[in-house]
Amino acid sequence: MQLLNLLFYFVFLLAMGYYAITNLQWYGYKLERVVFHHTKAWWHFVYFLIPYALYMFVDYASDYAFAVVIAYLAVLYSWYKGLDKPLVWTGRVKRFYAALLLIGLLMALALGHHGVLIPIFIAYGISVFIEKLLFAGFKRKAAEKLASREDLIVVGVTASYGKTSIKNFIAHLLGAKYRTYATPRSVNTLGGVMKDINDDLPDDTQVYVVEMGARGEGDIAEIAEFVNPHVAVVGKIGPAHIEYFKTLENIRNTKMEILRSKRLEKAFVHESAKVKPDEKVETYGKGESDEEQLAPMHRIDDVTADLEKTCFALDGTRFCASILGAFNAENLAAAILVARYLGIDDEAIQKRLASLQPVAHRLQRIDAGGKVILDDSFNGNIDGMMASFDLASTHEGRKVLITPGLVEADETLNEQVAKRANEVFDLIIVTGDLNYAIFKKHVDNDKLRKLESKAQMEAMLAEETRGGDLILFANDAPSFV
Repeated sequence: MQLLNLLFYFVFLLAMGYYAITNLQWYGYKLERVVFHHTKAWWHFVYFLIPYALYMFVDYASDYAFAVVIAYLAVLYSWYKGLDKPLVWTGRVKRFYAALLLIGLLMALALGHHGVLIPIFIAYGISVFIEKLLFAGFKRKAAEKLASREDLIVVGVTASYGKTSIKNFIAHLLGAKYRTYATPRSVNTLGGVMKDINDDLPDDTQVYVVEMGARGEGDIAEIAEFVNPHVAVVGKIGPAHIEYFKTLENIRNTKMEILRSKRLEKAFVHESAKVKPDEKVETYGKGESDEEQLAPMHRIDDVTADLEKTCFALDGTRFCASILGAFNAENLAAAILVARYLGIDDEAIQKRLASLQPVAHRLQRIDAGGKVILDDSFNGNIDGMMASFDLASTHEGRKVLITPGLVEADETLNEQVAKRANEVFDLIIVTGDLNYAIFKKHVDNDKLRKLESKAQMEAMLAEETRGGDLILFANDAPSFV
């Protein structure tokens, strides 16, 4: 019986470790975020704390701790099956498990104690230490590669909203003159940028466009001071990730850290940053700010958007692109300003805009089965969501919304979303529990549906939608949200 319990102890330790490292991976391996910012904190009680307490009690009181492990495996497997973002077995995860097994073995054999929390926390600490050592090596290698490329022009991009779109728009427009490479997908942390430089940055690149993201003060500074962009773009600033920054002013200050680059020649900053232009800093926007010191600025006006294209005037010149959403006028304008600065004329820019493709999952139009699908699942900000609703309202047929609402946003913003959705859409499908209560309060009962699991989505769409419908996927939240 003792040998059986020892075997099941290691099974339990690995299973508890799986829950812990999966959650840590979701939140960037930041323990504080897992503990204090998890949107489903009750999971920690159901899948970690209660099973741990039950196991320890039974293990000390009897020889039947293995029965608790068997029950826990069944519960954890049910949790795992409901995930749409399971654990990715990276080198870091494998090193965590190696440390976990070693510490667990020492506790079980040397100390005769079937501890669970201590091995997990020690393994996490060892993992953090090892990653810091490896990080230093990766950083040195990436810095050497950048230093060897004195001719490389670096463009840095940050914003609360639209970073990835602006980055991709810039890379496409600059392709008219330069061999351009941009950080892939939504890679925007220092670690991600370093890995991209070490592994994927082509040797013949002339312009490197780097996206910079932040969840706290100093995050932009460490990337900017590492890659030292020659040209910087600060897109629209708003309350994205407000729970981490606390105030809009903190967000502004963090985004403006991009100007710390030692090689900065020119920065194009959206009017929402409320900065005063100088010889290096130029502002752009629709002139919605009442700050007198913002003038002069690159003005965006006469914006028109439909289900085919978006058009606008920038400094009096008309531009159009097959990119959906009026908010993209500002993102496109930022890219045009960078292209102009780097020597591309308006005629060449117009030609490149004609071939510009939408960024995947950001108001991407898909026509299928007689239905118009707008995939805006990677857009989770209030401005973008409201613009997508406005765009959907131009459709003459039935309109269907599928959304979890806004994530990492306050209740007031989600109330705005729910009220506007009720005005525009004939059917509103809310995914998950996060904002369902808000939608239920502000959406007509006959319009509202709740989708408990994404596995049920295909069946629900087949049942609830028909040819001629417009279906908008507005934002997407993984199951842990």
